[in-house]
Amino acid sequence: MSSRDPGPGSRDLVTPVADMGAAVEASRIKRLRWRCRRGTRELDALFSGWLEQHGPSLDESQVAAFDALLDEQDPVLWDWLMGNAEPPRADWRAIVADVRRRAGLAK
Repeated sequence: MSSRDPGPGSRDLVTPVADMGAAVEASRIKRLRWRCRRGTRELDALFSGWLEQHGPSLDESQVAAFDALLDEQDPVLWDWLMGNAEPPRADWRAIVADVRRRAGLAK
């Protein structure tokens, strides 16, 4: 063993960059999954189901949009999902429309 070789097993402590990215992404999805827990089971189911279906394929802007959407109050989200009102942002409208389609709520 040379002085430059840290010894057996030490390579296991180094995490490849790709694995770090996957870990960060998994952590983000886990956080969003937690944020999908709302005040009503209906909202929980609608948002959690959408995230389970789309979470792995979301890009950074979609993750940010969904995260911001979840900052809204439950009655506002409910009105949007029931089609009684429309979200002010285009990216939110796309998410809400997709949740509605997935749940069979779209007209």
